[in-house]
Amino acid sequence: MKKVKVGIIGCGNISGIYLDNLTKKFHNVEPIAVADKVNEKAINSAKKYDILSCSVDELLANVEIDIVLNLTTPESHFDINMASLLAGKHVYCEKPLAITREEGAKTVELAKKKGLLIACAPDTFLGGGLQTCIKLINDGWIGTPVAATAFMTCHGHESWHPDPEFYYKHGAGPMFDMGPYYLTALVAMLGSIKRVCGSTGISFSTRTITSAEKYGTVIEVEVPTHITGIMDFKCGAIGTIITTFDVWAAELPRIEIYGSEASLSVPDPNTFGGPVRIKSHRSNEWQEVPLTHGFAENSRGVGVSDMANAIIKGNKNRANGDLAYHVLDVMQGFSDASNNGVYYKTISNCDKPEPFPMGISEHDTK
Repeated sequence: MKKVKVGIIGCGNISGIYLDNLTKKFHNVEPIAVADKVNEKAINSAKKYDILSCSVDELLANVEIDIVLNLTTPESHFDINMASLLAGKHVYCEKPLAITREEGAKTVELAKKKGLLIACAPDTFLGGGLQTCIKLINDGWIGTPVAATAFMTCHGHESWHPDPEFYYKHGAGPMFDMGPYYLTALVAMLGSIKRVCGSTGISFSTRTITSAEKYGTVIEVEVPTHITGIMDFKCGAIGTIITTFDVWAAELPRIEIYGSEASLSVPDPNTFGGPVRIKSHRSNEWQEVPLTHGFAENSRGVGVSDMANAIIKGNKNRANGDLAYHVLDVMQGFSDASNNGVYYKTISNCDKPEPFPMGISEHDTK
């Protein structure tokens, strides 16, 4: 099997699961180099996975590398993505695609101009749980989708994350950090969004870190930490979303889709598995649905593997730039609508990603 060679820029917390899966799980990719602005992190990752440690410039100049996997923090996404594309590399970026709508548009435009693929996390919608939900909707199990709800509620990351500052800076916050999981799942199930409105706020102007390494450090909050949005989907469904770092506890569902014939309980979009449950108007009970697709365990990196397959076969990758840019457009739209007191009409559009075939495995990502 042909293997597409990958270079990773950014060796922070999330890099471990990517490197584990790309070296052991997916057989059409081969990580060969890592880089990080903190050279020691790159050296440690390189030793663990027996690959090359190098500078960012050296990685971008490496003619063997086909895909740059950008795992830097959000404020660096645009610069690294653009430099990688200009170096002739395909790019898979951690979410969000960029901090602003304008940066996202420039990234997608450059990729298309150079004939390169751009992709962006999350790839959890390719997991068994959400792929099962997509199949149920496409096969008519809930009838016509009429509404959706999505709720991400917690009290932030300063109590457990070793470096939580960036979660409260521009390009992060609960919408830009966790919103991509929820919005990508919704768009994958229901299609693109034509307009949004929203209200945003900062409930706590500072946050104090209580995780061990930076205990007592005070963070100045720069971004909204509670966002409520309404979405009008092009298919006619109306959605409600809340993302918040201001809630101590809640008993809300992650995502539910409501159809003319049944309701669908969707699993946590930050995971790859189930449970998936459905309740029709003919039943008094919720019924759990067996997963129809694989990748139900932690399969982070499946989007990189799908991208590699698209490079090999000339297909369109599923976690593609149009999808990522549409999600970015919507996320920024909630704040625009709140700040201006109006609906925001999206300027982006994307197709629903093609579902995975049933029975697919890491050996034959198609």
